[in-house]
Amino acid sequence: MLRSMMQVFVRNSTEAVALYQKAFHAELLCAYPDDRGGYMHSELNAYGQILAVSEISEDVAIGNTMMFCFHFGAGHEKEVQKAYDVLKEEAVSYTPVGPCDYSPFQFTLIDKFGVHWCLFV
Repeated sequence: MLRSMMQVFVRNSTEAVALYQKAFHAELLCAYPDDRGGYMHSELNAYGQILAVSEISEDVAIGNTMMFCFHFGAGHEKEVQKAYDVLKEEAVSYTPVGPCDYSPFQFTLIDKFGVHWCLFV
């Protein structure tokens, strides 16, 4: 296996890519536009992990059970806080930044594109 990546399908993929670039200080590695103004496929380098974002045209099924988790480790609270500050806009927040059973600093939310995130130290 050469690599693994997290792939997400959203509406308004160009807006999602810009948001994730800001939230995760992510480098855009590639972007292949579709004929509707979105991305057929794009890849971001988010802290050494590949986050692939593509436009979805069909109806999205409610009940997303997948969560993307970034475990940063102690001393990386600033990265977690920055991501929370960016992703929380128009998001459904389940747990705001703070301690939990497994981490002294974490959050979970579903962003405005329907993507479920959990970031912690």
